[in-house]
Amino acid sequence: MNRFEGKVIIVTGAGSGLGQAATLQIAKEGAKLVLVDLNQAGLDETKKKVQEVAPNAETLLVTANVATESEVENFVNQTVEKFGKIDGFFNNAGIEGKQNLTGDYGIEEFHKVISVNLNGVFYGMKYVLKVMKEQGYGSIVNTASVGGIRGVGNQSGYAASKHGVVGLTRNSAIEYGQYGISIKAIAPGAIMTPMVEGSLRQMGGDNWEEVGKEFVKPNPMRRFGKPEEVGYLVAFLLSNEADFINAAVIPIDGGQSYKY
Repeated sequence: MNRFEGKVIIVTGAGSGLGQAATLQIAKEGAKLVLVDLNQAGLDETKKKVQEVAPNAETLLVTANVATESEVENFVNQTVEKFGKIDGFFNNAGIEGKQNLTGDYGIEEFHKVISVNLNGVFYGMKYVLKVMKEQGYGSIVNTASVGGIRGVGNQSGYAASKHGVVGLTRNSAIEYGQYGISIKAIAPGAIMTPMVEGSLRQMGGDNWEEVGKEFVKPNPMRRFGKPEEVGYLVAFLLSNEADFINAAVIPIDGGQSYKY
C-alpha cells in the first residue's frame, strides 16, 4: 500500500521503540518523514533502517527535547519550511520514570515525567494544530497507555501523565473535528520496547527476563506485544481510512485491560 504517498508525517520519539516501528511502517507506504528524538544516535539508526525499507523516502532529522516548548515549536516550523504542510503527527515521545509508592515518589521525578509525557504532548498538539487548522485537515495520534485508562502500581508519575494524555486527546478532538482534524490515542500495554525492558530491569535486575515471564502471565495472550504490531495500528490511524475515528483511545494490550 501507498497510503502516505506525498504525505508529511512527524514522529516524535522516533529513535527507538514504538516511534521507530511506526516510522518504518509509514516509510514503506510512501511518507515524507520528520523524525524527532532527543537521542541523535537513535535518529541515525532509524534513518538507516528507513533507507533499507524505503530507499527513496525523504527524511528530516531533528534532535529535540519535547519537554522544551521552543524546541517543539522549532521542529514544527522546520517541517513547514521544508515540506509546506503536516498531514499527520505521531505524538509519541515519552519516558517511564522510576518506580515507587506514591508517598515515596520523588517530587523531581514526578515533575520530570509530567514534563515529558504530558507537557510534551501538549506542546506538540499546540503547534501542530495551528498548522492543521489553517490547512483544514490532519490526523494526530497521541501515545497514551493502559496506564492512562487504569491504575499502574508504583508508577504515579507515569499513570498521571498518561491519564492527562487521554484527557487532552478527547478534549482537543471535540474542539478540532469541525476543522477536518481527527485526534485519537493509542493505549499500549506491555510491548517489548527498550522502555519496557528498563521497567523490568528496575523490578528484577539481572533476572529481568524471568520477571518478564511472570509479568505477562495475567495477559490473555500470555506474551508481550511487538513494536511492529503497534506500528501497524499507528499507520492505520494516521491514514485517511481512519479519518472518522475521533476522540477514541484504542488499547493494544492483548486484552489485559479488559480482564478484570
